[in-house]
Amino acid sequence: MTKINKAACIGGGVIGGGWIARFLLAGIDVDVYDPHPEAKRIVGEVLANAEKAYAMLTGAPLPPRGRLTFRDTLEAAVDGADWIQESVPERLDLKRNVLTQIDAAARPDALIGSSTSGLLPTDLQRDMRHPERLFVAHPYNPVYLLPLVEIVGGEKTSAATIQGAMDRLPPIGMKGVHIAREIEAFVGDRLLEALWREALWLIKDDICTVETLDDVIRYSFGLRWAQMGLFQTYRIAGGEAGMRHFLAQFGPALQWNWTKLMDVVDLDDALVEKIGRQSDEQADGLSIRELERIRDENLVGILQSLKGSHGGKGWGAGKLLKDFEQSLWAAGGGEKQAPDVAKPLRLIDTKVSPAWVDYNGHMTEHRYLQVFGDTSDALLRLIGVDLDYVERGHSYYTVETHIRHLGEAKLGQAIHSTAQILASDEKRLHVFHALHDTVSGDVIATGEQMLLHVDAKAGKAVAAPEEVLSKLRPIAAAHAALPVPEGAGRHVGQKR
Repeated sequence: MTKINKAACIGGGVIGGGWIARFLLAGIDVDVYDPHPEAKRIVGEVLANAEKAYAMLTGAPLPPRGRLTFRDTLEAAVDGADWIQESVPERLDLKRNVLTQIDAAARPDALIGSSTSGLLPTDLQRDMRHPERLFVAHPYNPVYLLPLVEIVGGEKTSAATIQGAMDRLPPIGMKGVHIAREIEAFVGDRLLEALWREALWLIKDDICTVETLDDVIRYSFGLRWAQMGLFQTYRIAGGEAGMRHFLAQFGPALQWNWTKLMDVVDLDDALVEKIGRQSDEQADGLSIRELERIRDENLVGILQSLKGSHGGKGWGAGKLLKDFEQSLWAAGGGEKQAPDVAKPLRLIDTKVSPAWVDYNGHMTEHRYLQVFGDTSDALLRLIGVDLDYVERGHSYYTVETHIRHLGEAKLGQAIHSTAQILASDEKRLHVFHALHDTVSGDVIATGEQMLLHVDAKAGKAVAAPEEVLSKLRPIAAAHAALPVPEGAGRHVGQKR
């Protein structure tokens, strides 16, 4: 896969700000040009929400955040960038003019993507000297969480450009889908517009309010769509006979005269005011930024659930997140100093996310085990037991765990974990983890674990190879000189 080394974003509104956040949190430097007087504030608020969302989304080590630079001219922003994302307002004349300026100033091999949701790339590239490098990269809001990008080429877009764009998206946690033919509004917005037209009629005809309509979506088929899309959902609806049975049973409904999908509602002042008033009531005083944060928390919860489904393999966008996290773990979050083995190893730094808390706002019990499991995984990676090692058929399995809850981890609290090796031999690894409040340093919980090195295919414990033991021994020897931590070796119910 090809990495984006430097990005430029022209336009920093809702979509442009989302692109900026996505690039920065992937460790990519971003130069921005946006003449709007509030551009820095708007981008800063979007970035703050994105960082909060990522803290909830993954415990994998993100790379150091890219450098954000606002430039006074478009030419200065695109200088040296290898991916340039245009996100100016949806007007053909404006976008065409901006893209032509980008084309003239960008380096010859730079990729140029447009965030348009409906304009044809052939129309956008008309006046460019190098039209072969222009493509539509249509994302979905919020760009920093929703991973899909529709990649659409125009008549003069080269196949190499399309492939280059597709290759650069997975390393930043996004999934590109190549739309084979350019059409107005592409695929996603075509579907959304059909639903939107019918929804406007339902509001205009006083069938329901905007809140009722949203409830119908979010409490029913919206949940199905979030993880299985449309056709696979209907395949299940066909029962054991599958999709063909579904089409035979429900296909005739397409001929009924109940739909208004092709009859466009008149958005007159009265209807606009009705929708606006009902939308204000639905928001119930919540600001846009508050609604964005609620949206992000909900999306994170859905993505995390999908990541753990299908027997832990992940499903849909959750599998994409799982694969992205594996790449982050493999990269290790950028260059780091080797840990000081003369003391317990500090391996995990994170915050208590909304997805981790119970009704009291405290971290729920199984999340402690998750953090201690992540700590063991980080220790194993340190001695060479990484994803490649596991894929070759060997690993360490946890066979015993004892957790003590000494304090309370609360929503938003900064926490970190340390690991101390108590004992080890060719097969066994005895470790003691401590979870700390990062601010006070207080120990919130401890987790003692015994791990066995196993041959996963044979299903039995075997000696670890020398490549692992040679990295384990120096840490174990250093930790043998440390005091035995308080609580080590205790059993359930034993007093201090």
